[in-house]
Amino acid sequence: MDIQGVALVVTAVLCGTASVILAVAAIRLWDAWRPGPHGTGAAAGLEGKIQPMVFLFRASRLVDATPPARALLDRIGAPDDDWTRLMRWIGPRFPDAPDRLAMLARLGRVELIGEHGTGSATLRLVAEDLGDRLWRVTLTDPGADHAGIVVDSMTLQAMEEELQLLRGALDQTPMLVWRLDADDRVTWANAAYLRRAEARADGAIGWPLPRLMDAPRPGTNGNIRGRRTAIEDQGIVSWYDCHAHQMGDQVMMFALPADAAVRAERSLRDFVQTLTKTFADLPIGLAIFDQGRNLQLFNPALIDLTRLPTGFLTARPSLFDFLDQLRERRMVPEPKDYRSWRQHMANLESAAATGHHVETWSLPGGQTYRVTGRPHPDGAVAFLFENITSEMSLTRKFRAELLLGAHVLDGLDDALAVFSNTGQLVLSNQAYRSLWGAPPANLADAVAGWQAASPAGPGFQALRDALTATDAPAASGAMAGPQGELLGWTVTTLSGGRRMLRFRAGSAPAIASAQALAALDQAPALIHSLPNAMGAE
Repeated sequence: MDIQGVALVVTAVLCGTASVILAVAAIRLWDAWRPGPHGTGAAAGLEGKIQPMVFLFRASRLVDATPPARALLDRIGAPDDDWTRLMRWIGPRFPDAPDRLAMLARLGRVELIGEHGTGSATLRLVAEDLGDRLWRVTLTDPGADHAGIVVDSMTLQAMEEELQLLRGALDQTPMLVWRLDADDRVTWANAAYLRRAEARADGAIGWPLPRLMDAPRPGTNGNIRGRRTAIEDQGIVSWYDCHAHQMGDQVMMFALPADAAVRAERSLRDFVQTLTKTFADLPIGLAIFDQGRNLQLFNPALIDLTRLPTGFLTARPSLFDFLDQLRERRMVPEPKDYRSWRQHMANLESAAATGHHVETWSLPGGQTYRVTGRPHPDGAVAFLFENITSEMSLTRKFRAELLLGAHVLDGLDDALAVFSNTGQLVLSNQAYRSLWGAPPANLADAVAGWQAASPAGPGFQALRDALTATDAPAASGAMAGPQGELLGWTVTTLSGGRRMLRFRAGSAPAIASAQALAALDQAPALIHSLPNAMGAE
């Protein structure tokens, strides 16, 4: 093939390639420009045309609607008429809808622009009065026609399941949940809120939703917690703990039922009041300090006993401030130095917190206080202040009288010992201890000591019988003493079954009694010897 033939072949190939490229480009340009089933319209036909959301109402009853419109009403799912259900969805997105739609019969057509959720997308609402009480409401999203948004079926199913779960959880929760806009209007509420609103309104409720309570607005941090408020319906008051959370220009409100907590607090308050009234009549001063050792409760007797001002006590001072004030008013024992007193008060606090602790304070003014510390639950501690000056005076007087009686008994020459009805030694004097040594613990030890210290004889046996016999009258006799001397004894019955034994050394009655007992002891031998003597004669 010559050069001219090759040139012709190359030229033909190049022309064919250029023709194909130009044809493909022309087809694509034509498809992109032409609206229809083969261009952009074809893509739209493949994706499906977005159906409008149109409602046709006669009064408040839905006459007809497109499938998306019916699906919207089904998702709202409130047990109200169709118009109210639609208004609950429209209200948060078109704040002016209730007022503008009320004028639809006069205007004939109302067009509103609102926000779609919390984003920047917009919605258009067109309401038309068709006559014969027919209203047509059209909802469109201008930005959705050419958005090209495609959601796969699995993602859509997951979103719907999560949405159903969240919606069911909010509808089943016993707490009230609602949302407020910038003008404090309720734009959304859960099922518990709606049920409470319907019960309070005694029938169906409209839009906007009624406010059940005046909830506080959040602070600077966007949150508020623990604000308690009440709702009263037909004389029945229900209490709630309100919490708020700022979300953009709207506020989410949460109201937790607090009736049980209010009843518990009221019961506790009544119980504390009862205790306070009871403590108010006690002559003993009461001061209860909490875990932080601050005064929480006191009674009027504490003011009378400590002479502390009421204002100081009501300011809830600490324990050591309380004790410092007592020291300044000379209502504590006078310490040698402040450091030792402070250490003593610290020991008092720790001892009272760990267990029962009692101290007796002898005050500089001559009064005597008994201070008792007791631990309470949760680390609290209570102190009881009791004026025992009269009791201590009576105790000292009684002790002085006992001491005087002991001195009088020790001054007697007779040895005395008193035994109880059970045989325990009640008391003995110095003469008894000098005669028989250390006093015994009971009657059995005393008898054993007497028998070991002196020879047994009829006088000792008579003494033992007199002391051990029940309901025996007063008895007396004589026996040998520990030094061989003759002792006269006397047993006297006292009140309560007690018996007093008295030993007297070298007395005439004792000697006579001893001689008489000795004669009685020898009488049987003499009588036995009389027949022998008579026979000898």
